[in-house]
Amino acid sequence: MAERPIRVFGDPVLKAVSLPVDQIDEGVRGLVADLVDSVRLPGRAGVAAPQIGVNVRAFSYNVDGEVGYVLNPVLVEVRGEKELLDEGCLSVPGLWHKTPRHPYARVRGIDLDGNEIELEGTGLMAQALQHETDHLDGILYLDRLEKDERRLAMRAVRESDWF
Repeated sequence: MAERPIRVFGDPVLKAVSLPVDQIDEGVRGLVADLVDSVRLPGRAGVAAPQIGVNVRAFSYNVDGEVGYVLNPVLVEVRGEKELLDEGCLSVPGLWHKTPRHPYARVRGIDLDGNEIELEGTGLMAQALQHETDHLDGILYLDRLEKDERRLAMRAVRESDWF
């Protein structure tokens, strides 16, 4: 398939709650191929379907050399006190902000054969799992920022050349 262009802040698809994948067909298989192709680019830890303009519950990940995807992911567990981590987003290009995230996360979903899968991890994987499932609920990392950090972030968005 192909790498797809990333939608940026302000696009309504990024704020919509994504629909579950009800049937695994050629369209869903093509979407997964595009998500995987799109996440393979350097510097990308995850790409959610809404970021490429598709309002369904699916994302791809690329963490520590492991590339994969999950359909209908549900964040089933987080552990540990939230930590402020540097976080960015392809849909908010060029901006990085301290974002509160749990140090461990676990997601449950399905693969293209309908089999249940689980993804879990700490560090960047935990951060990516939380970030990408947020996308599927219409939440951007900017929405998670503490008040003062969010004010700085929104000013930076307004002043950016892509907004």
